[in-house]
Parts: sequence; structure tokens; C-alpha cells
Amino acid sequence: MNQMNNTLNGIFSWDFISAGIRVTTPVLLAALGALVADLAGTPNIALEGIMLFSAFVGVITSAFTGSLFIAFIAGILTGAVMAAILAYFSLKLKTDIIMAAIAINIFSSGGTIFALSVLTGDKGSSASLKSYVFPSVTIPIIDKIPVLGDILSGHHIITYIAFIMIFVVHYILYKTPLGLRIRSVGESPKAAKSVGISVMKTQFTALIISGVLASLGGLFLSMGYVSWFAKDMTAGRGFIALAAQALGGSSAYGVALGSVLFGFSEAASYSLQFMNIPYEITQSIPFLITVAALAFYAWKKINYIKKIKNNIRK
Repeated sequence: MNQMNNTLNGIFSWDFISAGIRVTTPVLLAALGALVADLAGTPNIALEGIMLFSAFVGVITSAFTGSLFIAFIAGILTGAVMAAILAYFSLKLKTDIIMAAIAINIFSSGGTIFALSVLTGDKGSSASLKSYVFPSVTIPIIDKIPVLGDILSGHHIITYIAFIMIFVVHYILYKTPLGLRIRSVGESPKAAKSVGISVMKTQFTALIISGVLASLGGLFLSMGYVSWFAKDMTAGRGFIALAAQALGGSSAYGVALGSVLFGFSEAASYSLQFMNIPYEITQSIPFLITVAALAFYAWKKINYIKKIKNNIRK
């Protein structure tokens, strides 16, 4: 009983909120990338692979160059290049975008381990390399405020970038000509083309933006959480990001809420492990919550459509 009380106290604590924000970071970045790609009519299922390869490149680059800045640029370029490859095959060569994305995910899973083996002789992780982590940021004044300072201050810089990107992505999508083109192409490519919008160029741009955002999530996993790369360390976060985007619909704020749902459910699963609950059950909690949320979203959407049809008949 005491153990249960301690666990519940841990879940409903300020430290838990701080941990939830940290866990939300990679999912939020990938989900925002999924939103941009989806609104352009080019769903990016390769988020998992892009995150994984960017995480790998970031660690390897920082280890061999000793520079966080170069590692950051290399990780972002990796995401952009992989997204460009997906765009080339799907838009230029007319390959099915889902199949091309699955191929990228499979390639990333095996390719990172092969490259790791060649560079370090280790197929499990890059722990033998001295890599670096991005710095934490202490926010002046706020860090002195009780409770609020513990929640908002002291996170890694990519965490702050992630939450800033919510507003940046929303602004780009709904306040700029580029965002208007992205949404127009996604809603009706033929109509967009008829008014002089380059459909291929717009979708290519959307996929590149998606890849860059996902790469930031990957860099956080290997250089924010820890200072090493491990086999398949993304652990399905790219796919969870797709679910978060589905929950959020076409709104960056909605996508953020969906990401927070997963992030905090995963943080809760870590706390529940101290209650002697089997590891497999606690690890499945975030996925079960996400599936339940998606089912609820689908149910509401179906009822909404039925209501519209009934009104039309009347």
C-alpha cells in the first residue's frame, strides 16, 4: 500500500509534469512534421526512419567532430535529405508514397546498425564513443519561482524549440502564402494547379519541412535524453506521432494536445513500473491510450457525419 501511495504521489507531482514535457518533445516535433505533410496531401509515414537516422548521424558527427553545432546541422540535413528522397520517389517517379516510406523505415532500422558496426564495431549502441548532449536552458527569473521554475526551466534547448514550433507551424500554415499553397494543394491539387500553384514543388517543400521537424525529434532522443545512439531507439515514436496528428486534425494546437496525451501517458508508465506491474503492461499503456483516443475521435467523427446527413435529408 505504501508503495502504491508513493507511486501515485510521484505521478501527481510537479516532477512528473516536468518529465511529461520532456517525453512529449520528440513526439511533438514529429507530429508537427506529420501535420505539414498531411495538409499537403503527402502523408509522411517515414517519420520513424527519419528520426532514427537523424539520431544516429547526430551522435556520430558529434563524436568525430567534437562539435554540437556541426552535429545539429548534420542531423537536420539528414532529415531533409531523407524527406527529399521520399519526395523524389513518390512525386517524381510516382512510387506509392506509403510503400516508399515503409522502405525508408526498414532501411533506417538496418542501415543505422550496419553503419554503427562499421564505425565502432558495436551493433548495440554507440556507448563506446564520446558524444555530446545539447545544453539545458535555465530561464532567468522564472527559475527562481517555486514550482513554476521546476516545471518550465532547466529543459533541453530542443524542448523549448519544440514548443515554439507549435506557434511557428501554425503561423506558417495559416498566416503565410506558403501555408495557403500547402493547404490548397492538399485539398484540391487540380484547383491549385489551375491558379498557377506548382503542386509538385509545394508538396516537395512540405515533405522537406516534415523531415526537418522529425530530425529534431531524433536529435533530442540521442543527444537530449542520453548521449548515445541505440538500436531502434525511436521505439515507435514516429508512428505515435502520426496518431497524435490524427487526433489533432488540421490544427497545430490540436496536434500539440495529442502529443501531450502520449507524452504524459508514457511518463506515467515509467512511474507505474515501481508498483511491480509487469514491464510489458506498463510499456503498452501509452499505445493503449493512443488507440483509445483514436477510437473516440473516429466515433465522434462518424456521429458528426451522420448528423450532417440527417440534416440534409430533413
